[in-house]
Amino acid sequence: MRDELKNINKAFESKVRLGIMSALMVNEELDFVSLKTLLELTDGNLASHTKSLEELGYIESHKQFVGRKPNTTFNITERGKEAFEEHLNALESFLKLSRG
Repeated sequence: MRDELKNINKAFESKVRLGIMSALMVNEELDFVSLKTLLELTDGNLASHTKSLEELGYIESHKQFVGRKPNTTFNITERGKEAFEEHLNALESFLKLSRG
């Protein structure tokens, strides 16, 4: 494998996970419904991908009730920010090398 690709993070190869991380990088937190709507996902699809990212320590979820309705919000962790920035930098480096 090319040396430039060693920092590509397999956790972000999925376009759904890439979308979740991107959205959380620019928003302090997002609730489940907002994230689902933004990324045009089903409940199950979003739940499975957020669970995977949470297990890796890249995002955190916070569950609470608003009135009688459950409300889950997500935010990115410092570990997640570092991993995602490293991933984006690796992609950028690879693209620069590929052009020239």
